[in-house]
Amino acid sequence: MAHKKIVHIVGTGTIGEPLIGILSTFREQFGIDEVTFHKRTPLITDRSKVIVSCSKGAKLSVDKESWHKFVDMGMQPSLEAEEAIERASVIIDCTPVGNENKKQIYNKYAGNGRGFIAQGSEYGFGKMYARGINDKALVKGKDDFIQVVSCNTHNLAVLIDTVALGLEKEDNLEEGRFVCMRRANDLSQEGEFIPAPEVGKHDDTQFGTHQGRDAHYLFKTLGLNLNIYSSALKLNTQYMHTIHFNLKLRRGINKDELMRRFQSNGRVALTNKKSSASVFSFGRDHGLFGRILNQTVIVTQSLAMRGDKEIIGTCFTQQDGNSLLSSLAATLWFLYPESYEEKLEPVRPYFFSEI
Repeated sequence: MAHKKIVHIVGTGTIGEPLIGILSTFREQFGIDEVTFHKRTPLITDRSKVIVSCSKGAKLSVDKESWHKFVDMGMQPSLEAEEAIERASVIIDCTPVGNENKKQIYNKYAGNGRGFIAQGSEYGFGKMYARGINDKALVKGKDDFIQVVSCNTHNLAVLIDTVALGLEKEDNLEEGRFVCMRRANDLSQEGEFIPAPEVGKHDDTQFGTHQGRDAHYLFKTLGLNLNIYSSALKLNTQYMHTIHFNLKLRRGINKDELMRRFQSNGRVALTNKKSSASVFSFGRDHGLFGRILNQTVIVTQSLAMRGDKEIIGTCFTQQDGNSLLSSLAATLWFLYPESYEEKLEPVRPYFFSEI
């Protein structure tokens, strides 16, 4: 493998496209030599984003058999798909088939210090990771495969971490209950919008839905065995996910302490806005590529306490913003394990204490 620090993104969807843009924009500050990306299907409707991504300095890679179709459509590939993987230091898979790609392709290239990252849907791909939650669980040389957990799992995790664990990661959680009200589809997706709210099923007997299960196993990497249960439904909106949470503690805290904990965590944003539309609009105007990188946006007036051991509230999940942050952090961890936190400095302006 070349000693150049090359990051390769597989897929140009809701996570892949902004990742290509962010990594290309901050390439020099991040200490990356080159950004490449793979596009599988040549589509005239996607030509504009491919051309813009290449204009930012990223290099297009395609499958050998599709090369001429891309050229005919006015897109200029620089690399064949497997060649791009072979020469990359970090491969970020942003497709819904990360586990399949691992079996068929990535396992061949594992080792030599290469790192592979997949997204939230790819359960079992590698060690689960959320920036700031379980960084100390990452082991250089051992964790070559990392699964960045889903955006709602990030939100569950940062709520639990901030309210019930603290800096010492001391388990003060009696139980965490969450209702994940998911947006129907992303603004960038043309299909799958729904006309009315749609209820999901509890397909996990212990954790309810995958959000609770994934949060449990994320904390398990730190040796914690947390009591988490989640439910999910889908709402007919394209803006943001909404989570209603109920955290029961073993040892009580007061409201002032609760607010102090939220305010002192840079990955938590507070808002006085009660509509996801106005929070989403703030992200579009002030975020990085329109994304808020905080892991949760808590609606301040929704916070309530029953006694000193039960905390109830509602928050918004900024879709892929928190997953993008963890993908960036994991990438820089692979490249600069000793100094990756400093390398993240350029994106710090896109964290907000208030929205």
